Amino acid sequence: MSSTLRRLVLLLAFMVSTIPGANTSGKAGIAELGHGVKAVLWRDPADIASLNLFYGSGGEDHQPRGTFTFIQEDTEGSNPKLDVRDQDGVKWKVKLGAEARPEVAASRLLWAAGYFTMEDYFLEEFPVQGLPGHLHRGQDLVGPGGALHNVRLKRPMKGQEKLGTWQWGSNPFTDTREFSGLRVMMALLNNWDLKDINNAKYENKHPNNSEELEQIYLVSDLGASFGSTGIRVPVDSAKGNLEAYKHSKFITNQTPDYVDFGTPSSPTLIETFNLPMFIHRVDLRWIGRHVPRTDAKWMGQMLGQLSQEQIRDAFRAAGYSAQEVNEFGNVVQGRIAELNAL
Repeated sequence: MSSTLRRLVLLLAFMVSTIPGANTSGKAGIAELGHGVKAVLWRDPADIASLNLFYGSGGEDHQPRGTFTFIQEDTEGSNPKLDVRDQDGVKWKVKLGAEARPEVAASRLLWAAGYFTMEDYFLEEFPVQGLPGHLHRGQDLVGPGGALHNVRLKRPMKGQEKLGTWQWGSNPFTDTREFSGLRVMMALLNNWDLKDINNAKYENKHPNNSEELEQIYLVSDLGASFGSTGIRVPVDSAKGNLEAYKHSKFITNQTPDYVDFGTPSSPTLIETFNLPMFIHRVDLRWIGRHVPRTDAKWMGQMLGQLSQEQIRDAFRAAGYSAQEVNEFGNVVQGRIAELNAL
């Protein structure tokens, strides 16, 4: 090999090794960002059969307890939200409305598959001290004495600072098995609202008491799950809708190498009247398409380690009725079986 050619080869190797987002660590779900910083999307949950899906990533110790005091309303997003503080000084984000139940159930399954989630809990009755006489959003969910009904409580990630959002179309994990697995999970959950703003990136300064610096990547808003594969009218009927979930198509096409999923689905006719929304929905469709078959099957094998009871615990944690728990669980088990049959 000539010296000129050798220099070109070495230069090309250096350029590839320094491409932002190149997964060079050799560890699943981790990408080296340089300067001692690692991006982390997934961690091996190890003994999946031992996980408690009723309490989820926060565990029993972090569940909401005691008295809560109103701080302020949160006007971001499409669902009514507010901030409260518990008796120990912990600040919680409270979400009301149609997304509360499905978000909690979805977080349990995603966590069991090895992905990062928020510490979410569901409460049917949630008394809050100092609640204003009138909320700008969600007033119909306030009962006598200021008690809120059917809420999701999100606990802040301890020791971690939010850095911003990350993009489905541009991130350090593109073309990795773990990123494909996350796409599979969004389809399994029927989480169709895959806007980049619903993804979060957190800084974890000292994971496992080391000097390392991690950037944790997660889907931070899972409220549009367990319903239809896309927007429908009214929008709330597309979330946590058992009948829509049962009758939606999971795997829509497969080849020897790739699998297409039904979520997120193509825009509906009504969305053509809102051009920006229509374009946005078209742009999202790729997330559920052309997933490597081996990666989809890998995720099926991961989820296949969950027991029937664990899967149902995810829906019990979200306050669904016994019948709903059983039927949602049946659909999830059926989808896991489809993945394992690939």
